[in-house]
Amino acid sequence: MQLRSARWVQLGVGLVAMMTISSPQYVWTLFVKPLQAATGASLTGIQVTISLLIVLQTWLSPLQGTLIERFGPRPLVMAGCALSGLGWVLAAHAESLAGLYLSYGLFCGVGTGIVYVGIVGHMVRWFPDRRGFATGVVAAGYGFGAMLTTFPIAGMLAASGYQSALTVFGIILGTVGVLAALLLRVPPAAWTKVQTPTGPVADRDVSSRAMLQTPVFWLMFAMMTMVSTGGLMVIVQFSSFSRDFGIGPNVLVWGLAALPLALTLDRVTNGLTRPVFGAISDRIGRENTMAVAFIGEAAAIVALLTARHSPTAYVLMSGVVFFGWGEIFSLFPSTLTDTFGTVHATSNYGFLYMAQGIGSVLGGPVAAAIHGASGSWMPVFGLIVVMDLATGLLAVLALKPMRRQYQGAAPILAVA
Repeated sequence: MQLRSARWVQLGVGLVAMMTISSPQYVWTLFVKPLQAATGASLTGIQVTISLLIVLQTWLSPLQGTLIERFGPRPLVMAGCALSGLGWVLAAHAESLAGLYLSYGLFCGVGTGIVYVGIVGHMVRWFPDRRGFATGVVAAGYGFGAMLTTFPIAGMLAASGYQSALTVFGIILGTVGVLAALLLRVPPAAWTKVQTPTGPVADRDVSSRAMLQTPVFWLMFAMMTMVSTGGLMVIVQFSSFSRDFGIGPNVLVWGLAALPLALTLDRVTNGLTRPVFGAISDRIGRENTMAVAFIGEAAAIVALLTARHSPTAYVLMSGVVFFGWGEIFSLFPSTLTDTFGTVHATSNYGFLYMAQGIGSVLGGPVAAAIHGASGSWMPVFGLIVVMDLATGLLAVLALKPMRRQYQGAAPILAVA
């Protein structure tokens, strides 16, 4: 099979693998209430579970990226899919917060981290000419995957309880992910050195150690942290603040329960935005696209708050909010690889991906604590709007000139 055809097969395989690991994060909000009842824990205590998952998913990713570069993506992605599914099965039998942290938090966190960083690193190597689009497609799988499971899981929760839902879907998702990972194949080294549509590529491959000494990396890290905080707060607290706004389990929109409908719509827009903005960034530049997306996200948050008294408008605006957030998972890895090269792309992205772990802490228990202290979600949303606006401005006013200066310090590779 020709390489240009083979890479589309790899894109499809990566998409499936990513879809199988999305539910632990994106469907978490459906399990919060039953798990609180089962463990007797507070909202803050329960939300530590999802923060632990995302911290482990992200903060272990540099080590995971190094292992993937050494042993290849296939065996490690297979193991990651299996661990993620096992985490759900074990969580079904957890009777305490500690048990929940060690099952849902630990196993799902380690498993999803391996798969996520492995698949993204795999795609930037297979698609050097369309990095934004390719990383956007597989990152979309991380958003779209939960779209397929939200209503079935909500139905099984109502009919059979959370234990059955965790067990059945843990087995299904883990098995499908392992089978998909069997088809992963590494591209030839020469394939990664191709001219991109947006301009020349620096003829160098920067190690993680050298990258960590550059100001441009830490600016990207700070920007990704700020945007991640807002998006993850909406994800993990969605059920809680929606109920506070009067969008409870008995509220219907178009004959459907408003909350699972909003979550399903959010999965669609959260997935769609990743290849859309990724492809746009391949054409008009990464930083320009970031500015449009992040400032637009701030406006979408304000619109969501304005629409909170209308269930229909609220559901629709929640989809717009997720459309303005999910693109970080195509824009940041492609920007990073454009800047620091492909050889160490997986381990390098592992370090940047740690920013989402910080965002999970700020958007999970810290946001819950702010709500508990103030008795309102408005201070939390206010902080998110400010961070989104700041990140959009930083993209064009700081990141763009810093990247241009950094790349100008090295020879340029221009392959026709």
